[in-house]
Amino acid sequence: MNKNTTFGVIGVCGANGNLIARVLKQRGYDVVGTDLAFKKDCRFAKSLEGYDIEVFYGNTPDTFFKKADYVIPPLSLPADAEVIRNCEKPILGLEEVIEMIKPEKPVFGITGTNGKTTSTTLLKKIAYDNSIKPCEHDLEGMQGNAEFIPILQSRLNGDVGILEVGTFGVPGTVGRIVKHTEMSSGLITNITPDHLNDLGSFMDYANVKAEFIKELGIGQLIVNGHDPTIMGLLRELDFKGEVITFGVDELPDSIGMKECVCGREVAVKEIISGCGYYFCQCGVTTPQVDYIATNVDLANRTFDLHTPTEKLTVKMGVDGLHNVYNITGVIIAAHEFLDLPYEKILPTIASFTGVSGRMEEVGKVKGKDIFVDYAHNPAGVETVLKEFKKLFGDFTTVITVSSESGEVGDVDIFNSVLKFSKFIVPASMASQKVALEKLRNNPKLNDRIFLNHVDDFEKTGTLGASEDEVRDGLRKALNLDCEMVIAIGEAATKFKDIVFEL
Repeated sequence: MNKNTTFGVIGVCGANGNLIARVLKQRGYDVVGTDLAFKKDCRFAKSLEGYDIEVFYGNTPDTFFKKADYVIPPLSLPADAEVIRNCEKPILGLEEVIEMIKPEKPVFGITGTNGKTTSTTLLKKIAYDNSIKPCEHDLEGMQGNAEFIPILQSRLNGDVGILEVGTFGVPGTVGRIVKHTEMSSGLITNITPDHLNDLGSFMDYANVKAEFIKELGIGQLIVNGHDPTIMGLLRELDFKGEVITFGVDELPDSIGMKECVCGREVAVKEIISGCGYYFCQCGVTTPQVDYIATNVDLANRTFDLHTPTEKLTVKMGVDGLHNVYNITGVIIAAHEFLDLPYEKILPTIASFTGVSGRMEEVGKVKGKDIFVDYAHNPAGVETVLKEFKKLFGDFTTVITVSSESGEVGDVDIFNSVLKFSKFIVPASMASQKVALEKLRNNPKLNDRIFLNHVDDFEKTGTLGASEDEVRDGLRKALNLDCEMVIAIGEAATKFKDIVFEL
């Protein structure tokens, strides 16, 4: 395309339209935008500031079409929509824009069921601390780890792309991101059950994550060698690229069953949920990993990391055994992908205090410490609460989750909460229903489960509880004889400002 070309982007208040407009402008093209929303209602108007893009808010005037040489409509706009039907300018689709503009930078992806956001945020911080600029989507309040957002983000200005790769339980999503970002390497944190409502079975879900392996082809993969699902998929798919494995040398504290890629159930001597030591008759077994964390001291937040060439002493700024796994994977990624020596990596690891909403201490009310955590699937909840129990002892858990794996996931989450918590306050309707059944079958649980009624709030997207339900749940928890309260789920993190009200 000639650099004098002007592109007209319809729907600049949407994530894709906003990103397309900015990508084109950064590549030297003229851009005009339009959206039916008024500027005050435009969710991402702030990210367009400083781009010199003329935007027509509230309507799509003739002037917009006169200025544009090509028009780019949103994916959601039907081909027979009046604004498209009356357009005399050539129409470009989103996929045509993706083909026209390439990332033109090294791209690293991070996927898995748990730990993606923490690992991505930490790897970016290491990059920034070493004057390496990752491209950022800058969509306020948007996680942006699925659909077309990571693909467009990779085309924004930056030295590297460091992308969180998620899925809404839709086959093809992960593979499309890896392919269209031209990803060269990546990290898989773990694969544990999630999105079972959308995908039916654990292996169906695992195969969606496996698209990451398939599309990476001959690239470099950093993987949690203690996860039998990841190691099984690597074997099944006959991955031809370079594999770097990592793990943590700790005594298992439980045994869990996990479906192997061969269809058998395999016993996992768990260090964290779904990960540890395993052996299946099909030959999938715990490998001798390339990087191993030893001498883990959670109280002092330290561990030793044995690399292929040396031993490092690592100081963490965050809590939890699961974060030893996360940090180990990120150290390898920073060393391999960002090409940094360990001495340039470790200071950031020590100063990193975590991601908002992940084991986050929000405040103190009535002398009780209040934490929130985004954990929203069975493995995530079990791992986080197990770590809280090790670190702090007794706590009350407020459940704001409605599992994306449906009723089975809701029961599994509740069972984990029951296992580790002194008291339980079910705040989401899904957890209230499970609690009601538990209390019917075992009235002795009345001393631990505090349920007054079942609300009628239905899950909205991944949001399992309303603001009022979170508020009511926290109030109940504050009246119980326990010095710590942990609210889990997306709603807990979204409405955490309730703590300041209280």
